[in-house]
Amino acid sequence: MSRFNKYNFYERSVQTPEAHVEMFVEFYKDLNHGKYARKLREDFCGTFKMSCEWVKRNRRNSAIALDLDPEPVAYGKRHHLAELSAEQKSRIQPLLMDVRTITKPLSDVIIAGNFSFNIFKKREELREYFRFCRRSLAAGGILVLEVAGGPGMIEPVKERKPVYGKNRKREFTYIWDQKDFDPITGDALYAIHFELANGRTYKDVFTYDWRLWTLPEIQEIMREAGFKDSHVFWETSHRGRGTGEYARTKKADNAYAWIAYAVGVK
Repeated sequence: MSRFNKYNFYERSVQTPEAHVEMFVEFYKDLNHGKYARKLREDFCGTFKMSCEWVKRNRRNSAIALDLDPEPVAYGKRHHLAELSAEQKSRIQPLLMDVRTITKPLSDVIIAGNFSFNIFKKREELREYFRFCRRSLAAGGILVLEVAGGPGMIEPVKERKPVYGKNRKREFTYIWDQKDFDPITGDALYAIHFELANGRTYKDVFTYDWRLWTLPEIQEIMREAGFKDSHVFWETSHRGRGTGEYARTKKADNAYAWIAYAVGVK
């Protein structure tokens, strides 16, 4: 097993860029009469692995990746950007920049994944972010927010997921720690720990101080920010189990814990 690297462990635990890119393409096609999205902006991009996957997908695709933290962006440049061809590199821009800015060329899709937009705790802050996104989108462009909720998202609990190596042996365990939730403010504290197969544990490797926004609040604020429409894509189920596929819907089951996508349309 390779030595501990928090970004490598994080990507292996929670990221599936190929599946997510395909999903966002389908969202855009669904809301734009089958048209393909070509320009992506990845907000709170971290190691911008998704943006790299986007430009690899098609020679007509381009991406802008925004984050204020230089450390994960530097990791992405060493490990993901370096793997691209010169031609692919010419179609991607990883930038140390606040997501509350207007970027050009205008994007077809802006994605804020991994619940990252929850960093904006005040309504006016979230509305301001949405306004900047709207002004950075081309006509028909979409803002996609990955949203989590349900009782299982607010209870104090530690969820454990083993991660296996190529030899099918457990290399480490990913631990999602829900530390605290305030029902009056909606503020929540979370952390990610990693436990190696030898028992050594790295605690609080990533920590999050968020406000948990609800889907009705998000859609209301999108309208206030000028989006002409908004939709929710909810995970479909088969025999009571999630399929990993998402469909546009207006009604959903009151799942114990869920992940959905709120999509604003310019």
